[in-house]
Amino acid sequence: MKLADKGENYLLKRLRSRFGRKSPGLILGVGDDAAVVAPSAGHMLLTSDLMAEGVHFDLRWTTPYQLGFKLVSVNVSDIYAMGGKPEFMLIAFSAPGDFTLDEFEDFFDGVSKASVLYGVTLVGGDISSSGSLNLSATVTGYSEGKPLLRSGARPGDFIYVTGHPGDSACGLELLKKMKRPIPDRKREVSGMRPIFRDSLRIMRRHVMPVAVKPDRFIGHATAMMDISDGLMMDLSRLCLQSGAGARIYTDKLPLSKELITASAYLGKDPVDLALAGGEDYELLFTSASKKIAGATPVGEIIRSGFHIIDKDGAERIMRGKGYQHFAS
Repeated sequence: MKLADKGENYLLKRLRSRFGRKSPGLILGVGDDAAVVAPSAGHMLLTSDLMAEGVHFDLRWTTPYQLGFKLVSVNVSDIYAMGGKPEFMLIAFSAPGDFTLDEFEDFFDGVSKASVLYGVTLVGGDISSSGSLNLSATVTGYSEGKPLLRSGARPGDFIYVTGHPGDSACGLELLKKMKRPIPDRKREVSGMRPIFRDSLRIMRRHVMPVAVKPDRFIGHATAMMDISDGLMMDLSRLCLQSGAGARIYTDKLPLSKELITASAYLGKDPVDLALAGGEDYELLFTSASKKIAGATPVGEIIRSGFHIIDKDGAERIMRGKGYQHFAS
């Protein structure tokens, strides 16, 4: 059954029944002209991200469920990157009339799964028809203390990353090769070529990223952001806001085993994927501390300039290579 067979009122009724639950601070949720919430203590945080078909995702290798989960994750990641806690969410959904009701339900299944994971409540939004699938979410949150900004890095600080940068970009390249989605919920897949089966984790990292909670780093970090457009690009933005430079050591990059194996199959340099690959949604932060559990030091903040030191000690200028909208 297609969305055009049901209409907006039916879809809104479905969403009100699914997401009408109460949560702390929520006075009025889905169903009126606007949601009503009680402000939380501390600093209020707001973020918004959109995902456009053909730009941010391709339905040939991404499912509606994965899109719903990812839409929530990328917005929550921004709240986490400020040292905050997510609270409420608005979603704008537009799709062609031949988008099916099952696909619509699957999308909001993914939204629901991520919402429970992060403790965020859907309180409203909008639904529209359009020529292609376009999705947008706005998430509000709060920080109990002073929000973590990009502008706090100082010369002498160490540069840290969580997780394994480059996994998501490598996972996307594998999905393009495979030309079909990986399952939403199953971990084991039969009949799949070994290189794809053994790379399920990094492909899942692309289509269903899990945002990294900042709690263990808040007391150490001087500046923080998430990695959405590539480590080099995002680090250059952090340094610009801090009025400083950076030095990165490639032999300190935490490359995953899956990335190393898959990049060899793809004929790509794993270091390039780690430095310039986007959509990792890991945390990038600076700190005066020499060792922090759960994160890897990959360089240091310097007064000016951007430098990459390779495993042989050779130095080159670091370019802000990564994804930019409207850039050629």
